[in-house]
Amino acid sequence: MTGAGAVSALGAMLAQMAPALDHRAWFFEVVEGDAPPDAFALIREDEGTTAILAGERAGTPFARITLTVHSALEGVGLTAAVSGALAEAGIACNVVAGFHHDHIFVPWARRDEALAILQRLAAIG
Repeated sequence: MTGAGAVSALGAMLAQMAPALDHRAWFFEVVEGDAPPDAFALIREDEGTTAILAGERAGTPFARITLTVHSALEGVGLTAAVSGALAEAGIACNVVAGFHHDHIFVPWARRDEALAILQRLAAIG
């Protein structure tokens, strides 16, 4: 179901994505039992539950870049365009889609470079 005001055309999604970098470091952790109340997202898989958590933690830190456009869940091509642009620069990304926005997790050390790439992609929409 597409929400009111959701954008579904690829050119419009790209032009309006307005990527925003979160200042916190994020970590992907496998959790047991109850989900941490401060988890950004939970992904339940057969092998276990992954929580995406902010703060000082063990493991590899990621930066979260939110594409602030309200992209339609039925929209085609946004994830491919974003991940493709980052892949060309050798930047890994993990995409988590919510109802209103897509969130791109990139290696913490490459966050500024990733943000600049996404800003350029938005500019050419």
